[in-house]
Amino acid sequence: MSLKDKIDLQRLPEHIAIIMDGNGRWAQERSEDRLYGHHEGVQSVRQIVEACAELKIHYLTLYAFSTENWDRPRAEVEGIMELLVTTIRKEIESLHKNNIRLHVIGETEQLPALCRQELKEAINMTADNNGLNLVMALSYSARWEIARAARLLAEDVGKGDISLGAITPKVFGDYLCTKAFPDPELMIRTSGEYRISNFLLYQLAYAELYFTDTLWPDFRKENLYEAILNYQSRERRFGKTSEQIQ
Repeated sequence: MSLKDKIDLQRLPEHIAIIMDGNGRWAQERSEDRLYGHHEGVQSVRQIVEACAELKIHYLTLYAFSTENWDRPRAEVEGIMELLVTTIRKEIESLHKNNIRLHVIGETEQLPALCRQELKEAINMTADNNGLNLVMALSYSARWEIARAARLLAEDVGKGDISLGAITPKVFGDYLCTKAFPDPELMIRTSGEYRISNFLLYQLAYAELYFTDTLWPDFRKENLYEAILNYQSRERRFGKTSEQIQ
């Protein structure tokens, strides 16, 4: 029996966010180049996107490339960018066929021109789809996002479009890259690391955090189901007492 059969479909997280970590270590354990791990990690992306679509999860955000990743060896960065382009080209028809809508958050102007073009075409092609919303965090940093939001908000205050007294957490959230998406309820990180690594710092305030030793290229549907079951075993109180929730 699959763990999927144990999931309560009435208590699914609306939004799952994943830090896909461990590609390089997975490859090194097999005496392969780090890029080999990134290539193999694409299969995990396919599996998890498919699983979320099957469960009718509404939002899936994947931390694909951080702003800090630009500091990695040039050959690895160039290889990841090439892989991103080829993967988009291969997967776009499947995404569209399966009613999946693609979104991208991050400093995308830093991405190579060809990569930006492929992303633009994929976003446009899937714009009318109303199934799973697949959000790719590319050249993304939560601190960059928060600083950008503060700057944009300050500009609007300076122009008189909004008063200081009107600024609330909700208003501030409207200046984030994720303003069109609900906050994640479940955040998964693979590879045995126990940190958030500059990922959705504002949005993860009340998310349930799930860490697994499984390296990303080995992460499959059953691993996702296990994370969801763990999520469903927790009591989400949002600052209230257990008695109030019950």
